[in-house]
Amino acid sequence: MLVELMKVVTSPGSPRSHRSPWPAQVRTPFGETMVGWCGDTASEPGEYHVEWTVDEDIVWGRNAKPAVGVGPGVRPVGHRVVLRGRLNLTVDGAGVFDLDGTQILLDLAGPVPEGVAGTWVEIFIEREKIALYPYEL
Repeated sequence: MLVELMKVVTSPGSPRSHRSPWPAQVRTPFGETMVGWCGDTASEPGEYHVEWTVDEDIVWGRNAKPAVGVGPGVRPVGHRVVLRGRLNLTVDGAGVFDLDGTQILLDLAGPVPEGVAGTWVEIFIEREKIALYPYEL
């Protein structure tokens, strides 16, 4: 997915554990938020192709629910990031979250209700648990 990196926050007081990526403000065509940046901390603002990762188990009813609207979305809510996309399931029970054509693998901690596969859902993830990995085409 192509995102606009607005800034990487590398100040001493920025919220980050020793091994976690630096916080970065990013903008997508459908929203902006703060997430972890796994690229160079000296990355200049601009457009980057990125892979999204989510390092949090998804539990239906706790951090996943039916979406209020339709279409992809990204927005901050407190210390969390809300991603809106379509949830699909693999044959082995994993989740594949489609965020405007970008596939994000999810670990499902339990079953999802019947009929949820392929529908618009929102997942609520602690922002420290979402990371972007830039790559070059």
